[in-house]
Amino acid sequence: MRPIYHYSTVSEALDNLNEMGFSYDFNIHEDEIVNDPHIHQVKHVYRYEGNSDPGDSAIVYGIKSTSGKKGVFVAGFSAKTNSEAARVLDKICIEGSNQC
Repeated sequence: MRPIYHYSTVSEALDNLNEMGFSYDFNIHEDEIVNDPHIHQVKHVYRYEGNSDPGDSAIVYGIKSTSGKKGVFVAGFSAKTNSEAARVLDKICIEGSNQC
């Protein structure tokens, strides 16, 4: 089973992922995930829930592509998330061999 990391904040998770080489910003290039989901693997997943407002919930993905590109994608974590890339990553987690 893959280790689960707990962080106090999204920033802390992003800093740690950056230290592990996940420095590419897939939020800026989310079309890469949407257009070619089969070349991406979700290596790390971190969910953050705000203390007072469910709207503060977020999910941080550490992603690696078959080309070796390593980066992060951050999305709101709720039923109302309208990011196509977040839906694709969720599907990768459910259908993929890597259990998210």
